[in-house]
Amino acid sequence: MLARDVNQLIRDQNSMNDLPMTDMIEATRLTREGRLGEAMAVLRGALRNARPYSAGSEVEADPQTPAARTPATTIDMAPPSAESDGFWRLPRASDMNSGLPGGSVRPARDTKAFREFFGKIGQFGTAPLGKLARPIMRHRPIPVPEGARFEERLYASEVGSRAYKLYIPSSYKTETLPLVVMLHGCTQSPDDFAIGTGMNNLAEEQTFLVAYPAQPQSANPSKCWNWFNASHQQRGRGEPAIIAGITRQIMSDFNVDPGRVYVAGLSAGGAAAAIMGAAYPDLYAAIGVHSGLACGAASDIPSAFEAMRNGKLSVLVSTEHGRAIPTIVFHGDCDMTVNPVNADQIISQSKAGKNFRTTVSRGDAAGGISYTRIVLTDEIGSSTLEHWILHGAGHAWSGGNSEGSYTDPRGPNASREMIRFFLQHAATATRWAAD
Repeated sequence: MLARDVNQLIRDQNSMNDLPMTDMIEATRLTREGRLGEAMAVLRGALRNARPYSAGSEVEADPQTPAARTPATTIDMAPPSAESDGFWRLPRASDMNSGLPGGSVRPARDTKAFREFFGKIGQFGTAPLGKLARPIMRHRPIPVPEGARFEERLYASEVGSRAYKLYIPSSYKTETLPLVVMLHGCTQSPDDFAIGTGMNNLAEEQTFLVAYPAQPQSANPSKCWNWFNASHQQRGRGEPAIIAGITRQIMSDFNVDPGRVYVAGLSAGGAAAAIMGAAYPDLYAAIGVHSGLACGAASDIPSAFEAMRNGKLSVLVSTEHGRAIPTIVFHGDCDMTVNPVNADQIISQSKAGKNFRTTVSRGDAAGGISYTRIVLTDEIGSSTLEHWILHGAGHAWSGGNSEGSYTDPRGPNASREMIRFFLQHAATATRWAAD
């Protein structure tokens, strides 16, 4: 019976173009584990609920479709505990429950049919799905200009530790430089993210430091920053404290201008960057969020899936520090992984209740992607917020290098525009206390 259902989906491959990547990833994972009934349930539910997103549209929750429609069991991660150091981790085999009576595991009797299905529609990591960018994982040395360095470093404290890579441009001697902290997306690495964004090339061209913290699989099986976990959304705790610690370590080891320190990220890394801006506005002068979500958009795995699909109807706006957070946001309006409404919510959160004058312009990138650029300026005419809507683009870094994963070379160069925006903003009185 299950094999026949799978084959029916194979014959109806066109429907897969509307299927969110989150569901494809989850269905693929369940299939590889032989949990075919659950995988089929994910696929059927995704196809029923799939719908195109439109930029800037208001998305309301269907009262007949509760947030729990994607239960935590579809990810099968064990919640934080004392023995897991506060991180979500893969459960022990004895804890796994396929939902069958008595906690038994469904036998993988139709694995061949499911593998054929995923082979035809494109497994995650090997073929394009709809308008999503193809993740390409290539591991090879990154070219470094003579005199420049791309160092592997380690940060450790009582809160936790992370490896990271730091690009030091060839022209650096002892002068004061800006610092940009780049937070990769799920399944990515510092090298992959550096290649895809081309940020090292810009650092060499414009002379600034770039840091790439690495999220290990021990902290998240897919190497995602845990933006959806309340334990990693606050100052002085969890991953925000570690990322801030890496930032301060570099500021101590190099001659960094404390007023020109910035943080940016893609997808889960973009959500983490939004958290860093909200938690450490005294450390980061501006933030960049590509295809991400606002700080506090989710507090657990079910609400994370709901926020990715529909946004969060009410995102907490913090006015604790009394100022708007300079923010530049990029998001494709055909993103089927993170609903574009999340970009609107990031901007709303960064405004911190302040009033701005809005200017809208439109353009076309050389690669063919058209865009709408919304600039919000304050009372003295400074562009405090920028929102780039990428028409026809999916879940990928705009204007990136196709040698890296999750990139769309057709769009405007998000890296260059972020650096332009960042360097317009310098904190005049930056404090970076040890918390």
